Amino acid sequence: MNLPDQPPTFRQPGPAERPWWWRLENAAGDEVTPPDDDLAGQRFASQADAESWVGETWSDLAAEGVDAVTLFEDDRRVYGPMSLHP
Repeated sequence: MNLPDQPPTFRQPGPAERPWWWRLENAAGDEVTPPDDDLAGQRFASQADAESWVGETWSDLAAEGVDAVTLFEDDRRVYGPMSLHP
């Protein structure tokens, strides 16, 4: 028996629906993954959502060892690296 796909309200959105993401970097420019799952691997539906998220979490990211962030839309670098330090 074939079941229909889950409606969008019940399934996790895929990368095509959330193309915006931040590359989290250390001081050397290497990608890092913070141990806090709420900070790692986040994807967003719009640039504004991505920018709001980093504006709300930058101090938590810095506390987890992230020195800079770079914004991507899919594989295209939009801007960055942007330092998380004053």
